[in-house]
Amino acid sequence: MKRIFNSQITKYTGKKVKVAGWVNSKRSHGKIIFIDLRDCSGFLQLVFSPKQKESYDIAKKIKPEWVIEVEGIVSLRPKGMENKDIKTGKIEIGVSKIKVHSEAKTLPFSIESKGSEITEEKRLEYRYLDLRRERMKDNLKIRQKVIHFFRNFLVDDSFVEVETPILTKSTPEGARDFLVPSRLQPGKFYALPQSPQQYKQLLQIAGFERYFQIARCFRDEDPRADRQSECTQLDIEMSFIEEEDVLDLIEKLFSNLIKEVFPNKKITKFPFPRISYSESIKKYNSDKPDLRKDKKDSNELAFAFITDFPMFEWHEKEKKWGAMHHPFTKPKIKNIKDLKSDPKNIMAWQYDFVLNGVEVGGGSIRNTDPNLLTAVFEVLGHKKEDIKKQFGHLLKAFEFGVPPHGGIAQGIDRIISTILGEPSIREVIAFPKTGDCRDPMMGIPSLVDKKQLKELHLDIKNGKKRNT
Repeated sequence: MKRIFNSQITKYTGKKVKVAGWVNSKRSHGKIIFIDLRDCSGFLQLVFSPKQKESYDIAKKIKPEWVIEVEGIVSLRPKGMENKDIKTGKIEIGVSKIKVHSEAKTLPFSIESKGSEITEEKRLEYRYLDLRRERMKDNLKIRQKVIHFFRNFLVDDSFVEVETPILTKSTPEGARDFLVPSRLQPGKFYALPQSPQQYKQLLQIAGFERYFQIARCFRDEDPRADRQSECTQLDIEMSFIEEEDVLDLIEKLFSNLIKEVFPNKKITKFPFPRISYSESIKKYNSDKPDLRKDKKDSNELAFAFITDFPMFEWHEKEKKWGAMHHPFTKPKIKNIKDLKSDPKNIMAWQYDFVLNGVEVGGGSIRNTDPNLLTAVFEVLGHKKEDIKKQFGHLLKAFEFGVPPHGGIAQGIDRIISTILGEPSIREVIAFPKTGDCRDPMMGIPSLVDKKQLKELHLDIKNGKKRNT
């Protein structure tokens, strides 16, 4: 007999079925035993009667979170005993046969609550149990709906989804890279991508014109409260466009997302406000202002675009200029000489996407002039020979016909957690890490044995003792 999901049982009234899942709760009314069975689709009430002695005797021993499989007849609950809080609240299964797949120890914490009373360390150590929590399941299902919507919307708008490499080149473009040693090329390293930035620009040169990707990004940053070393973003790039084309696309994408996936939410203002960086700082003292009319209203979503960012920012500690966002942004200048003579006042074709006071995305029109891009890197303190070494592949590609292009990337983790009003992006990620980039469940980062290091031509100095 084929197993049926709990949510489908209402179609089988009067018929014999097989269901399976976890024991959510157990209670007795006289000699009758009731078990609420939980599977990925919802809850279902099972009834055990002494008349079915074999299954009844097993049911007496069963405890919460045991994994079981049962067979029985689906019937309507007695009048007045219905449960209006669940989809299967009008029916139940009278169990005639039961199989215990797995027993379970007492859980280290309750999964009935929202989990806020439990330490993050404990929740992450037992993440597979924490994910049994209904709130967490709902969050991940919503995440899936959001990504599904993004894909369908963009494909229908002539975008092509292209996967770009995870093993790539280390370049000085932002945060620290995660490095991966090469076993076959001793002394050389790959890097995990901080973003698909260069690849998506190369795809424009390849003529794809409208690209997107649900991209994994990796950044070896210092500990921060609401950051992850790996994150997921919706990455978009387009050819033959201007800034307004990108902003219009995102406005249309997200307004339709809210209507379809979050119909109970309301957008504060449409079209989304366009605010210059200088105006935002002056008026709100922030480049990610919270424009909600009522910040206590959990259903209010205030989207906005922040535009006209400075191209560079001064890093006092290093005594050098840094890119406000990244060096591939097109500066708003007519002459390269202006770039080097007055970097402080150079503006950029850069824009951020903000939701309820949180930066959830950012992008720019790209710099496709090899000479201008080289000059930007020089302002950032790079020597010409280093620029050629690090970015020669991109500069070379620009010599073979490059269209004007630009794009944007949205942080999926931040978008979903902000829309749902969750306190942290960890609440919408299946297996997140702590703020200092540890995974208590897997016990990583971890030591590796000498054999692995030897194969990679590596040795650890001043480190803890390794496994042998």
